[in-house]
Amino acid sequence: MSTTTEELADKRPLHPLIDKAQYGLAAFLALAGGYVLYDAAMLDDAFADQPVQPYTLPFIVGGGLVLLGILLAVATARGDRPEAEEGEDIDLTQGTDVRTVGLLALVLIGNILLIDWLGWAITGAFVFAGAATVLGSRNWVRNITVGVALSVGSWYAFYVLLGVPIPAGILDGVL
Repeated sequence: MSTTTEELADKRPLHPLIDKAQYGLAAFLALAGGYVLYDAAMLDDAFADQPVQPYTLPFIVGGGLVLLGILLAVATARGDRPEAEEGEDIDLTQGTDVRTVGLLALVLIGNILLIDWLGWAITGAFVFAGAATVLGSRNWVRNITVGVALSVGSWYAFYVLLGVPIPAGILDGVL
């Protein structure tokens, strides 16, 4: 059985759905690009002998954002829709595990409350080990060992290599 054009026309909705989210994203892109262009126009000229002025890259980025916003609005008006997310390996029928989220929040709040007193090397170990435990790891020795290695290593990376002062807490003078 073949389908005629009239039969297809009868199955189409009278008023196609308007994808407001895509129009919102298009407007955001255009506004952000417009602001970048405005901000670039306010920059002063640098030295006259420079072939590339400081405002060159912002003009390129701002123009690109405006162009992308316009193209997205045109594509949306023509009926183009993004493909729906399938959720990959996530079961979208299940709700949020409030207990896990709450325990992770407690671990982070504990870090915030104790970091000035104990320092990052100790509280960071609690954060890494606590997060691993909350997310399902049952090997306490490995969680704490990896947590200590990560927290002390990241403390040295930030404090020594990058020069970012991170609280040492009670280990001040030891680290």
